[in-house]
Amino acid sequence: MTAAVAAGERRLAGLDGIRGLAALFVVVNHIFLRAFPGYPADRAPPWAAGFIYGRFAVVVFIVLSGFSLSLSPARHGWRLGGVAAFARRRAWRILPPYWAALAFSLLMTWMVVAQPGWPRPTGKSVIANALLVQDAVPAPSPNRAFWSIAIEAQLYVVLPLLVLAVRRVNRAAPLAIVGVPVFALGGCAAAHVGAAQGLVDQYTPDLAVLFAVGVVAASLVGTAKGRGRGVWGVSSVALVAPVLVLIAVRGAVWTNTHLFWVDLALGPAIGCFLVAVASIPAAWFVRLLDLRPLRSLGGFSYSLYLTHMPIVIAVYFGMMQGHVGTGGSTFLVLCAVIVPLTVAFARLFAEVFELPFQRRRGWSAIRPGRPVTPQPTASTTSPA
Repeated sequence: MTAAVAAGERRLAGLDGIRGLAALFVVVNHIFLRAFPGYPADRAPPWAAGFIYGRFAVVVFIVLSGFSLSLSPARHGWRLGGVAAFARRRAWRILPPYWAALAFSLLMTWMVVAQPGWPRPTGKSVIANALLVQDAVPAPSPNRAFWSIAIEAQLYVVLPLLVLAVRRVNRAAPLAIVGVPVFALGGCAAAHVGAAQGLVDQYTPDLAVLFAVGVVAASLVGTAKGRGRGVWGVSSVALVAPVLVLIAVRGAVWTNTHLFWVDLALGPAIGCFLVAVASIPAAWFVRLLDLRPLRSLGGFSYSLYLTHMPIVIAVYFGMMQGHVGTGGSTFLVLCAVIVPLTVAFARLFAEVFELPFQRRRGWSAIRPGRPVTPQPTASTTSPA
């Protein structure tokens, strides 16, 4: 292990900055979709066109989640410390802010502003979202950003198997376990075999491969020494460049209708970049990502991801629709209003519903007068 990883058991420089930027990108993407309607087509000017790809931030979150959650097992001989204990830690970390955000989203939808053209959430919506099965149980959504939270929670069930595979077989085993069936399903979908396309669209199994990429990336931290550490950054650029060229050549409609394969193509580049961040703590890009504003934003990025969507809907459909048109100027005005509003609200929300659960390990520790024991951070799509 590098000194940064060995000593940084609780925090690895740069990861919070990645979380913060990815969460902010999702917010701007949802603003973009109001200012430039017509998805999957991109009708934005070139300077704003990239914000149509909000899905790519989720790709970053999923790889980062597998990476973050695997760093501790990687330091301890690929042992998770007990499946039940792991499940309790994850539930304690993600459920309180998620359930609070679910209540907030329902109140905003039922009592403030609901997005026109979308069905209002029902009792079935409440149950499905509360149990984190909204991807498997069709019901009107109270918050369309929640789709990835269910997938993230389901990937936690797979993590113990992936950790065991690294320990018992090798570091490539997680990719084989997840990748073989997912690529087979994707091939069937591409060939229009049976219900394969419907399964791909509903369950986004490509994200499971990305999660496994994160696990494998964690196993690679510290494998390169000295100047050899720079290979990870170079590899990241080399892997992402052809994907970006393909996106530029084929355009937004093609890209947004082939996200299964584009996601998978981006995964290795993100994994290599995370290894570079962990292996070269003094690199300029790590120092940039670890600047205090980005580090702070990453600290409550989960709350930002969970709560921004109802605010975007309320501000646009409740206050600005009909008073502003569409286009670049509208996009800039919406960003100027909504971005600081969502960030400020998320910070206050996190202070009550997220940060106390990061800092303490259980209900007994929350009692007044108990000392604070910081917990290791890990990502959820849910930028954690």
